[in-house]
Amino acid sequence: MDAASTGAVGLHAAEVAARVAAGHVNAFTADTSRTWWSIVRANVFTLFNAIVFGCFAALLVLGRWQDALFGFAAIFNTLVGCFQEVRAKVALDRLALLHAPHARVRRDGVEAEIEPGGVVLDDLLVLRVGDQVAADAVVIEDSGLEVDESMLTGEADAVDKDPGDEVLSGSIVVAGHGIARTVRVGAASYANRFAHEARRFRLAHSELRRSVNRILAWVAWGIGPLALLVTNAQVQIHGGWRHALRSDGWRIAAVDSIAVITAMIPLGLVLLTSIAFAVGAARLARDKVLVQELPAVEGLARVDVVCLDKTGTLTHGDIAFDAEHPLDTRSAPGWRAALAWFGAVPDANATARSLATAYPDTVTRTAGREIPFSSARKWSAVTIEGLPGTWVLGAPGLVVPDSAYRTVPWGGNAAADGEATLAAAVHELASTGHRTLLLAHSDVALTAGHVDGERLPSMLHPVALLTLRERVREDAASTLAYFARQGVAVKIISGDDHETVAAIARQVGVDDGTGCDARTLPVDPAALADAVDARIVFGRVTPEQKKAMVIALQSRGHTVAMTGDGINDALAIKQADIGIAMDSGSAATKAVARIVLLDGRFAHLPYVVDEGRRVIANIERVSVLFLTKTVYAAVIGVLFGVLVVQIPFLPRQLSITDGLTIGIPAFFLALLPDARRCRPGFLRRTLSLAVPAGTVIGIGMTVLALIGRGAWQLPMSQTRTAATMLVAILGLWVLILVSLPITWLKSFIAAAMTAGCLLIWWLPFTAWFFQLEPLSTELLALVAVIAVAGTVLIGFVFMVHRLWVRRTDAHG
Repeated sequence: MDAASTGAVGLHAAEVAARVAAGHVNAFTADTSRTWWSIVRANVFTLFNAIVFGCFAALLVLGRWQDALFGFAAIFNTLVGCFQEVRAKVALDRLALLHAPHARVRRDGVEAEIEPGGVVLDDLLVLRVGDQVAADAVVIEDSGLEVDESMLTGEADAVDKDPGDEVLSGSIVVAGHGIARTVRVGAASYANRFAHEARRFRLAHSELRRSVNRILAWVAWGIGPLALLVTNAQVQIHGGWRHALRSDGWRIAAVDSIAVITAMIPLGLVLLTSIAFAVGAARLARDKVLVQELPAVEGLARVDVVCLDKTGTLTHGDIAFDAEHPLDTRSAPGWRAALAWFGAVPDANATARSLATAYPDTVTRTAGREIPFSSARKWSAVTIEGLPGTWVLGAPGLVVPDSAYRTVPWGGNAAADGEATLAAAVHELASTGHRTLLLAHSDVALTAGHVDGERLPSMLHPVALLTLRERVREDAASTLAYFARQGVAVKIISGDDHETVAAIARQVGVDDGTGCDARTLPVDPAALADAVDARIVFGRVTPEQKKAMVIALQSRGHTVAMTGDGINDALAIKQADIGIAMDSGSAATKAVARIVLLDGRFAHLPYVVDEGRRVIANIERVSVLFLTKTVYAAVIGVLFGVLVVQIPFLPRQLSITDGLTIGIPAFFLALLPDARRCRPGFLRRTLSLAVPAGTVIGIGMTVLALIGRGAWQLPMSQTRTAATMLVAILGLWVLILVSLPITWLKSFIAAAMTAGCLLIWWLPFTAWFFQLEPLSTELLALVAVIAVAGTVLIGFVFMVHRLWVRRTDAHG
């Protein structure tokens, strides 16, 4: 249906019903890619949980609840994982770019207000100031219609719309009025296509989480064969399968096998990682930084490229008066009063209102005839009571004739070849990031013909040149300097003119000449990556280009953070490794961001980086504790399975070392300050320590069991007590080594854990519960010899590892 056939009447009721029946309506519901069931399934029904809860249930069935305490940690891990993903889903489900309370349509020649979802294809939208466009439409009638598309495209200035022009859903009418025919509704409209892509679920990238999940996968797949080997060995110790099944031997064999299986699983590592992220997020919240996805705390510490939107990030997003540059004020003595009127008029735009502080309206004056400002004309004109003639305020090149603009001298500067012209002065001021306005005056008053034809009076002459500036954030320069010191590259990406953006960048210490006009950027991904790598400042960037630029940087191995506040930034923020939104920004942008700066202060980012570094360094430190236990459990499983030796500990006895040499101290270590720069290779560094240390402990326990049960024929209770003591000693030694450099707080933690171990052996109740017995002098001496040998070997491993890490860091 074309505009002519639609006319001013709009659709009839039958036509609306037909479009509703055909599904051509604006109602739109976009689901995220994650359902409630998929979240539960991903976090509950895993191989890891199947093993843990299987062992947990087996011990409960066997009546060994004392040995099943590890199951509660696994339950808590699962709940934490579900909570994080549910929280992300809820935030995404709330995302809505179209939040207009109503849409105004014309049907059967009558205007009516309806819900935005009730708009159908070919409906006539009646657009007035303040309305949000409900669906993509084409203008068929207008009267000075202007829309603000800044949140969609990044273009700061309002856009004039003439018949035949398209208005996008989500844009705001800021001036005039008009009628537009809808051409795309529902899922096909611009805003909803934007929302659909932004709502796609994607967890923040986390090397820590990925590495921990990889470890868990290795352990999960390795447990099966190892469990069969250990179980068979324990059954053979109790007379073979037939005899063990007829007696209670199979029960003892099952408990011993479960002890090894559960010891291999780093139960607390996932939980502690989540706790460390959560504590980091809580600390940042005190500084008005909202972390919407916990791994984002880690992510920003790994970022090596930060992409910044100019407005709202480097600048406050508003216009402030800068300076006046008088030209010919003698022939217009009331020029400052005229500027006061322009700044005080109730319907003044943001640019005109910025004059109010410099030119206060001390005398209320009445306007006569007036031609309001239009973004198409870029000027306004008025006759003012008590100020003879006509006053015109607007863009210099459009207010005065072209010949005067290029020839009228301007006394404010001297050019190399003589006196500068007004045009040269405007260009010079614009190159510094200033916006320029020209106040002109004519002795000829406005007539009805001038107003109806929107024409300027004759005999206009320039009176004063005014410069305006965007207010640069006070902390922008220092924050960018911080990133420069840290080796983090900065890319300034904006929808505004590239020269203006480049000028703002120079004010905060970033010089990239006149910047790059994004309209000249190549489409080919490889060529785009080259261009983005080579330049710093980009202007006239579309939302799709912002996303493509982030992808191009990621294709070169960069970890990218993107900041912004407009809907036009949402896709790039979602695509970036870490998306950062300002709280003053759109709801869509905040919904897809990983981090929201609640007070809009860009200066918080260095604190976020430091907090991320603390989390990464401390999780790497405590991971060694957890994985050392995993390794020595695996070594014991293999050696004891091959040698057919009974496992020398119970699950409950391992809880002593789990708690006092790993879990409790790891919790405190994970919260300590640590500002070391993060480095890639978390998994390699962690395993290079945990594997040899765990192997030493596993071999030491094997030697202890072979001597105790084989050569000396000691009771199993004595061997288990000795093995528990040996693991506690070597575990505490590993704790001390990973705590280096030692501080008074770390010393206190190590001393408290040592006292806790001694207290468990000394208290009758705990000794009974954990089945610990006094050891003979000979067995104590054997434990001491193996412990000394183990501490020497593990200390040597840590020394070699530290030298290797230093050499690796030195070579980049």
